[in-house]
Amino acid sequence: MFKFVRNLLIILSLFLFLPLFGACKKGEKVEGTKAVGQTEVSCPSGMEVVEVKRAVDGDTVELKTGEKLRYAAINTLELHTETGVPEPFAKEAYLRNKELVEGKKLCLAKNIREKDRFGRLLGELYFPNGTSVSEILVKEGLALCCWFEGSGNLFEKCLPIQRSAIKARVGLFSLLDKAGPGPYYGNKNSKRFHHPACSKDVNIKRMVVFKTAEEALLEGYCPVRTCTEYVFGKAGD
Repeated sequence: MFKFVRNLLIILSLFLFLPLFGACKKGEKVEGTKAVGQTEVSCPSGMEVVEVKRAVDGDTVELKTGEKLRYAAINTLELHTETGVPEPFAKEAYLRNKELVEGKKLCLAKNIREKDRFGRLLGELYFPNGTSVSEILVKEGLALCCWFEGSGNLFEKCLPIQRSAIKARVGLFSLLDKAGPGPYYGNKNSKRFHHPACSKDVNIKRMVVFKTAEEALLEGYCPVRTCTEYVFGKAGD
């Protein structure tokens, strides 16, 4: 009788522990343990952890909360245009942004001016190693450093990266040798520049003149939207 009871207990033990052992072996989550591959994101003081739901385009994402976040110190060219053809490197910027952030938890540093006129959050996303999404996009020539209200520190960090990318002629900057001839006219207040062939902005009180588009970009000026084609050409050119 004793042997029968002992054998019965052994069999019951096997039924109880085998499923648990199998779960651990496969890396499945077991009560009291973390799922395999899941790591907690720790952010520096002044930043908060956010989860990105999807990339909207090259410089905007939607967070899991439903809020839209616009990167505060860069600009990518237009993905959605009236002709249906994205501007140069706009699709590449979107796909790279998507690859970098979609479905991931990152650290958000909010801009001094927290929202733009469209109600989007303004800020920067950082990886745990301290690298920002914007600096990757600029380094690969997929985005331009652009000054926006309250973006001072982020813009200052971005500009040296852009200068290196211009020198290396990567991405958008590989198109500068074909840019329309100057001179170009910059607005010191807005840090934007234009050419008379694509913009009629003549009421600039604090004007600066650049011989080439490259010279303007090296100084951290961004082309006005109507001059994008004059500077970078059309997609597929």
